Amino acid sequence: MNTRVLTGITTTGTPHLGNYAGAIRPAVQASTQPGVDAFFFLADYHALIKCDDPARVARSRLEIAATWLAVGLDHERVTFYRQSDIPEIPELSWLLTCVTAKGLMNRAHAYKASVDQNVAKGVEPDDGVTMGLFSYPVLMAADILMFNANRVPVGRNQIQHLEMARDIAQRFNHLYGRDYFTLPEVAIEEDVATLPGLDGRKMSKSYNNTIPLFEGGARALRASVMRIVTDSREPGEAKDAESSHLYTLYRAFATHEQSAAFKQQLEAGMGWGDAKQALYDHLENLLAPMREKYVDLIANPGRIEDILQAGADKARKLAAPLMQELREAVGLRNLNAGAASGKAQAKKEKGKGARFVSFRDEDGSFRFRLLAADGEELLLSPGFANPKEAGGLMQALKADASDAVLAGLLPDPDAARLERVREALVSMSQE
Repeated sequence: MNTRVLTGITTTGTPHLGNYAGAIRPAVQASTQPGVDAFFFLADYHALIKCDDPARVARSRLEIAATWLAVGLDHERVTFYRQSDIPEIPELSWLLTCVTAKGLMNRAHAYKASVDQNVAKGVEPDDGVTMGLFSYPVLMAADILMFNANRVPVGRNQIQHLEMARDIAQRFNHLYGRDYFTLPEVAIEEDVATLPGLDGRKMSKSYNNTIPLFEGGARALRASVMRIVTDSREPGEAKDAESSHLYTLYRAFATHEQSAAFKQQLEAGMGWGDAKQALYDHLENLLAPMREKYVDLIANPGRIEDILQAGADKARKLAAPLMQELREAVGLRNLNAGAASGKAQAKKEKGKGARFVSFRDEDGSFRFRLLAADGEELLLSPGFANPKEAGGLMQALKADASDAVLAGLLPDPDAARLERVREALVSMSQE
């Protein structure tokens, strides 16, 4: 069985060397593994939350698409598309918005950070906060759930958004009585390379310390490398390679043998100027063939457009049928099919047995309900910090429905209630 892995790239800037090492290169490599069904998309709706410059968004869409293709993304093997080319995504985002608690959005890190900054400035808490920023996690959930991704590789700052996507999916599944959505698993990128920038801090556009990947060509690459900050040790003096930003950058793009040789040269007294030239030569040798493809793609945007449209067609073959199911589920049906659909749903509900329904409470704890065949809530569990603990209790209840076990979960139950709970658990254990 294939594992569906989904990666989104916000189109607000031009990729730099740190983006390549930290996200682009490992994602492309992962997409070639057997058993991986990879989805890559340009998150251009998300870009509108952060950027109100149309020219910048348009240019970024072109540059980022060209970058991914130039570095080796196989558009025939993966599904590569623009978010804005899939109309089912914003429609799904609205359906999910209608089942998402405002309290859940209140806890989103990005929104809370904006509120905290406003409070510190002494202005209104929601000053400058758009609904795009506030409901960003719902749109992200739609991106993921639209294709029922199994895994979503993210950095630690995005873990909360993945957890919210799971919460929203569980809520929808519970409300409409079926597992329409797969609950995505968080894939933490522990080994992501974090490159130092020109000043030694993390390479980031916000620090203005980046090294270009393709933009500006070889001249811009060399100019940036020559600006990397080093210490004052003269040529002939031994350098501390492990603390050198030059060595860290070199090692991120070299084999073990190449890195060892460069380290030995530094410790033998290689001058910083020669070391920078060696780093530039090594990077240029790696990037030049990819840059040539990038420049060709940028000059021929129609080729990129054709690839993205083919990817959108491929993605919509999955999105459109699921969206039709979801429209039916929430009642947005063809009127001619209304009566028959209602009878079928009633029959389906009548035949449904007792079941557990898991969910995440507003305080962040994991809980579950025991529902009777007719939908009545028979039991509500306490909250657990770990979903596995809640799952363990569900299994334990199906295995042992004795009064002693149930007493701790049902304060002061009457005999009839206990009997209904016990019957429901016994019926589930026999399924």
